[in-house]
Amino acid sequence: MNIEKHDLHHEFPEFKDEIRTLKMNNNHFAKVFKEYHELDHEVIRIEEGVENTSDDYLDQLKMKRLNHKDELFLMLKKYQATQA
Repeated sequence: MNIEKHDLHHEFPEFKDEIRTLKMNNNHFAKVFKEYHELDHEVIRIEEGVENTSDDYLDQLKMKRLNHKDELFLMLKKYQATQA
């Protein structure tokens, strides 16, 4: 099974510098980024069969991951707009 990567550097390669800067300088971004990474790691482990769980639980994790990704994307766009 080919598991698709969802880490932020794969999702938003155009924001590489912004991700690094915000992780270092914005506590809220760093917290949400860490939570996103942990959710992504857990989803991957489940999809690879390393951990077993219900489909409902996996769907909940994916929804949380998506919500975190949306929040991070908005913070990245806002930061980028202030740098223009």
